[in-house]
Amino acid sequence: MSLKETVANIGSKTWALPLGLFVALLMVLISELAYFGAISQMDRLATLNRARVELVRLTARVTDAESGQRGYLITGRPEYLDPYRFAAEDASKGLDALQRMYSQVDAPDAERRSKEIAAAVSAKLSELQEVLKLHQDGRVQAAQTLMMTDIGRDQMELIRRRSAELLADENNRIALGTAQVYDTLMLNRIGVAAMTLISLLVFGLFLRKSRAMDEQRERQQQDMRAERDLLEVEVGRRTAELTQLARHLQTAREDERARLARDLHDELGALLTAAKLDVARLRPKLQAGAPELMQRLTHLTETLNSGIALKRRIIEDLRPSTLDQLGLVAALEILCRESAERLGVPIDLELEEGVQLPRSAQLTAFRLVQEALTNMSKYAQATHAKVMLKREYAQALVSVSDNGCGFDPAQMNLGSHGLLGMRFRVEAERGQLQLQSAPGQGTVIRAWLPLSEDAPPVPADLPTF
Repeated sequence: MSLKETVANIGSKTWALPLGLFVALLMVLISELAYFGAISQMDRLATLNRARVELVRLTARVTDAESGQRGYLITGRPEYLDPYRFAAEDASKGLDALQRMYSQVDAPDAERRSKEIAAAVSAKLSELQEVLKLHQDGRVQAAQTLMMTDIGRDQMELIRRRSAELLADENNRIALGTAQVYDTLMLNRIGVAAMTLISLLVFGLFLRKSRAMDEQRERQQQDMRAERDLLEVEVGRRTAELTQLARHLQTAREDERARLARDLHDELGALLTAAKLDVARLRPKLQAGAPELMQRLTHLTETLNSGIALKRRIIEDLRPSTLDQLGLVAALEILCRESAERLGVPIDLELEEGVQLPRSAQLTAFRLVQEALTNMSKYAQATHAKVMLKREYAQALVSVSDNGCGFDPAQMNLGSHGLLGMRFRVEAERGQLQLQSAPGQGTVIRAWLPLSEDAPPVPADLPTF
């Protein structure tokens, strides 16, 4: 497998992001460890440097003490004793500080040499003090004799030699510590650079994975859009088919009603008329020969008249003859008048003459008003209603409103075939239906139907849809 394929394989893994986070944490850990290591080493170097300075000061103080004591012995002037006393006190403090510093840096050899230096300094200071005491007691010869011995020189030589050895060791330690600091910084630099390269690699893999996921998401969205477009096309085609089917069913239904109306008018009407004529011919004979049958004959005549009226009402319900003979306005007037008489509810009419609709649209408007009034009589419990037909810009508006109990359109169940039938009828005529209702606020049904093609044009000063 090539390096490119390996990188691509790594980039396709889901653990690329956790790996990047691990590398980032590792880089922070390395940086912190290097930082604390460098700080610790720098603190040790600073302590060693202070110890070296303190060692130099200690040697200088011992030398100052010896010079002050010699100056006093030679001149007898008390001011020479001030450097001696100060040097002696400062040397004691310096020894204590030196011991503490070497114990902090964990240097056994340096601590051992510092103890030897402390012993030599103590011996040297004791020797100086003893000479000074002999001189002050008037024993000048004894003081000179003690000074002429090699005790003080040997102690001073030991102090210088151990101080030189200790300074050399400290210089070596400082040089070694400085090299370790540089090594730590270099390792930190290398580690940070390596972790940065790894982080950049992981980040690149993450970007590659993100880009691949974005491309995949874009492809999925494109596929979804293509499927949605296909579904929209299919829905549009099926909707058109259903609209054509609904229009065909409505047309077939109206044709069947018209056929039934013709059959009832031609055949049943002829039979009822013939029966009524026969009763009329029998009336004179029965009145002369059998007057006791006249009451039955009268009842038969009334029954035939009721049958003829029922036949006419059924025919009008199946196919309103007034719509074909008198037009939509007259048919709506007759329908509303008969409904008002039957229901006992006043119905206001606002019907505009001259609204020209195609014959199928006229039948749709008539059936819409008929269905709305039927629903009102069944469910609305209304005490007033209004039917309106007018031209509204480039369309005809048919409206039926009542002050009944109303209902919630969102709670309509699947059994509301009357309202669904209204909507299908109107949409089949390329119109729009609007239902407005609320509990306790009545119901308003509006339908906009396109005018016939030979309708007068809309005035220029009126806006159009």
